[in-house]
Amino acid sequence: MPCSRIHSYPCRAVATLWARAPVPDVTALAALVGESKARLLRLLDEPLATVELAHRLRVTPSAVSQHLGVLHRAGLVTRARQGRRVLYHRSPLGDQLVAPKDLARAP
Repeated sequence: MPCSRIHSYPCRAVATLWARAPVPDVTALAALVGESKARLLRLLDEPLATVELAHRLRVTPSAVSQHLGVLHRAGLVTRARQGRRVLYHRSPLGDQLVAPKDLARAP
């Protein structure tokens, strides 16, 4: 039996050419990686050790270490040994997530 409904879809090219890009949402990072990891990423403007991050976030060093491991595997933080300490810093990709450029501006 033939289908009597006609389906239509929006134009994919010119119709959205002049549409503005969405403005970055400051809460989107927390929705993406979780509030704890988002707070951690925001703190890493300067290189910090796990213990210092734990103190600033008021959580255990093991919790911070677990989050840092995930962020490091995702390429959002880098780490470097300095004496006995390992210092963490946001990677360029992490910087882009924490402070996305205004996408609404035309190039």
